[in-house]
Formats: sequence, structure tokens, C-alpha cells
Amino acid sequence: MYSEPHMTFNFATLLLFFGITVGFAQNEIPDNYFSNPMEIPLVLSGSFGELRSNHFHSGLDIKTQQRQGIPIYAPADGFVSRIKVGHFGYGKALYINHPNGYSTVYAHLLKYGDSIQSYVKKHQYEKESYEIELYPEAEKLPVKKGELIAYSGNSGSSGGPHLHFEIRDAASRPMNPMLFGIKIPDNRVPTINGLFVYPLSDSAQVNGSQNMQKIRLIRQADGSYTTESLNAYGKIGFGISTHDQQNGASNKNGTYKIISSYNGEEWFEVLFNKFSFDETRYLNRFIDYEYFETNKSRIQKLFRESNNPLSVITKEKNQGYVDVKDGLSGVYTIQVTDFQGNAVLVTIPITGAQQEITQPRSVKETQDFIACEQAFSITKGKFNVYIPAGSLYEDVYLNIEDKGDTLVLHEDIVPIHKNISISVDASNYTDEDRSKLYIGRINYKGIPYYSDTDHDGSKLTTRVRTFGSYCIASDSKSPVIKPLNFSDGQWISDQETLRIKIQDNESGISSYRATINGKFILTEYEHKKDVLTYDFNDRVIDDAENNLKLIVVDNVGNSATFEATFFRKSI
Repeated sequence: MYSEPHMTFNFATLLLFFGITVGFAQNEIPDNYFSNPMEIPLVLSGSFGELRSNHFHSGLDIKTQQRQGIPIYAPADGFVSRIKVGHFGYGKALYINHPNGYSTVYAHLLKYGDSIQSYVKKHQYEKESYEIELYPEAEKLPVKKGELIAYSGNSGSSGGPHLHFEIRDAASRPMNPMLFGIKIPDNRVPTINGLFVYPLSDSAQVNGSQNMQKIRLIRQADGSYTTESLNAYGKIGFGISTHDQQNGASNKNGTYKIISSYNGEEWFEVLFNKFSFDETRYLNRFIDYEYFETNKSRIQKLFRESNNPLSVITKEKNQGYVDVKDGLSGVYTIQVTDFQGNAVLVTIPITGAQQEITQPRSVKETQDFIACEQAFSITKGKFNVYIPAGSLYEDVYLNIEDKGDTLVLHEDIVPIHKNISISVDASNYTDEDRSKLYIGRINYKGIPYYSDTDHDGSKLTTRVRTFGSYCIASDSKSPVIKPLNFSDGQWISDQETLRIKIQDNESGISSYRATINGKFILTEYEHKKDVLTYDFNDRVIDDAENNLKLIVVDNVGNSATFEATFFRKSI
């Protein structure tokens, strides 16, 4: 594996190192402490700080050659501090604390290294649950630099085989792994997808319009861009859509740094070195959310609006706004840079001119005006909507109306920061029918998608963070269970696993439990394929004749039971 020598591992020494070096380590980032976690060329499908749905990406997504099972090695000495196994999110994840005060995280794993895997399986069987979260004592699972700790996979909400790798500081804030010497080859200049200008004050305008505009980019011979001169007046701000690509991949990843300047003075800087999980959802305030939902392109606003506490904004003058005076001209520039220093420059000449406003600001007023700093409650037909104070980033008009069993709750062009509640009176349903009801968000196909629903007598309640249409939906169908690699009464001595497909196309799967000869067996649920898998290497059974029983329950309580007998050679 790794050729560098190792000191003999001593746990007491490790704890002493934690106490002595943590303060030093957090002030000076060590750029040669961590080794690469895999022995393959590091090619990225996702970069640190990349703009994702409702969050900034907290690590590097490292490609694994379109396959699973690539060994992952501890990049430094430490101990396993947390293990989480879930159906969604990070899937199988591993957390390691290191003596220098930092921790590393590995997600979407196929499986863990032998000692960790045994520890996890033991606790899964004790709890009789596939999903589990463990916090081992420091001395329980120590690891040495270069030790095999896991294998790459595609578990959880991963969209394809890769390793999600993080480095976090002592306060559990994710940091850019490239700061630590993790080198990703990159000689490609970032790409500018679009440039935008926002007139922001009541009297502000650009080229006679008070609405956001896309600015035409003119490419120069040296690869930079300029624009035609903007005739502007008042308080304006700029936004940019951009991405970066590293060598060896076509993935459109995030950029590292954006600096804007006005008349040669640095005006605004966005830098993706570190952020906290507490702030990550404020991404929806940082981008133009409506433009993204409409055009599927994220514009980063180079100005700080109210209710935007993001720490990735590291420099700002006048909160990034430019106050353009009549008769005065200026030059605004934007430089986009990746971690390797490849950069592209955009130059925007501005002429101060107070013109006639030919396109006034368009605001669609409705009867429901929401002040973002105040709680708001409204009843529409059988529905009640409660919006806590601070759920929205700014005051806004919403379109809220009922259509029988459906609530139109605006449309998904306004971001929601805190959960809002939707309640519905279902007293017109019988008790039996009501037990099968849920509140569902209607998707683009017109089909309700289950939203976690609480039942309190005749009232149904759900909490959501997405505007759209919601309805009362009913699910009276039980889940469907189908064996994939065996049948009732079959000899399957040559099989290493049992594989069973479980589906529920209405409210969705809530839980499942499988036994053989009355003994609990651990089944891994791959939700992307709707498949449960049991590994015979768990050695729960040693009988020739075996009776399998599987119970699957959906989100409103409908259940299905599957039973079969199969035969295997005795161990």
C-alpha cells in the first residue's frame, strides 16, 4: 500500500496528540498530512462548494471508473468516530477523527473494511435494523494511515458509482480538501454561461428597464469577455452563471473563487474554502431561485441581500451593490478562478444615465401578501397554511387557493428556508378511509408524491419546504413483493444471496422485516432498484429446509406478507 514508514500505533499517544496539536492544526492547514483516499487517478464529478439543490456540496465527488468496489484507505492515523447506514442521503458513510483535529468523511460506500464491517453487522443484528447510526468509543476502531477502511459504492442518494470525500475542521465545518494538498489535475479555464444585471432600488434602471436582464457577452481574442456599455442609474447588482471542468471529465463542477471589482477596487468576493452546515441552505438566497427553477441554471448573485449570512462571501464593499450616478461612468469586472489558478475575466463598462423607464418593474400582486419577519396563517377551504416568521427570505405576494381536495400553494419559484405547515380537515371521510389518507405534493405528471403526514383525529398535517400544489391522496393498495432469484420450494445452494423486489407505487415503502425459520435476517434495501438483498454469508441459518417470511409496510400502514420455502445444503 503506502511506502512511508509508520510509528507503532499507541492509543494513549494518539489521545495526547489530539490534545496538543488540535489548536495548531486549526490555525495552519497542513498540506501534506492527508494522503489520497484511493490509489486511482483522482478525477472529479463534483467539487467542493458546488451549487446543489438546497445546499453547497460539502466535499469532493471522486469518480471510480464507472464501477464499485475500489479500495479506500485511511489518509492518516485516527479512529472511527461515527458510522451511519441509511437508505438515502450518504447511504453507507464512515467518519474518522484524526490527531490533528480534523476529521474525514467517506460516503456512498459499498461496504466497510473487515473489522468495521463486522462491528456494523453485529449492531445491525442486535438492533434488527439495516439503518443504523453508531458512535464507537475512540479505542474501539483505531485506524492507521494506509489501512483499508472501505470500498467505494453507489449507496444512498448517489446518482452513480463514486466516492464522496470530505475533510472537516474541529467544529465539523466542511473544508475544501484541495487546501490540504489533495491534487486534482486542472488546466482548463472556467466557463461563463451567462451574465446578468439587477436594477434594485425603486428608481434604478438599466437600459430603460427595471427588470433583471441578461447581458450579451463578447469574447475577446485572449479568452476574456467584455460587454456593450450599460446605460444605468441607481442601485444595481450583477449575477453570473459559471462552472469549471477539471482534466479527464466532462462534468460541470463548481468554481473556486469569484472576485468583482468596480473602478479597480475589489468589490465582492465569493470563496469556497469552508462553510458550516447551519448556513448551507442559504444557498437559495445566494442564487436567483426563480431563474433556476425556470431555466435550470444557477445565477450567483454578486451582492448580499437581506437574510443572507453566508460566510463564503469573504469580502464586500457596499454589500456588493453599485450605486450608479447620472453622468458618471465606471467599469465593473468579474474574475472567475478555479483552485489551480485558471481564470477568466469579464469587463462591463457602465455609463451613468437617468433615462425614461420604458419597462417598469413587474410585480404580480395577489390578495396574500407575506411579510417574511412575521408569522402568517391562512385558511383556504378545508386547508390551513401556517408560515412561521423567517420561513421566507423577503416579503412576497403568494397565490394560495383551494380546489376541493387540492391546495394550490403558489409555485416553486420562491425558496422556503424553514418548514411551513399544511393542515387539512378530513372529517368528511370515514375513520377507515381516513387511515389511508396522506397529503401528497403533485408532481409534474399530476401524480401525488407522499409527504410525511401526521394524523390527529380528523386532521392531517405535513411540513414542507417547497411551494407547489398539494392534495389529499389515498392509498389502499398493499406493497407488491416478488422474488428475483428463487421460487417457493426451490433448491438454491448455488446462490450467495436472496434477492426480492418490493414496490409501492403510491405512498411508498415505510418499513420491512424478514426472517428465516423465525430468525431475523439483515436485508439491504436498494431503493433505486426496489430490491432487498440478504447475504447468506451472514450465516444466520444452517438448516437444509428454510422458511422465509417477509413483511413490507407502506407509509399509510398497508402491509403485504410473502412466505416461501427454499432448500440449501447444510453448512
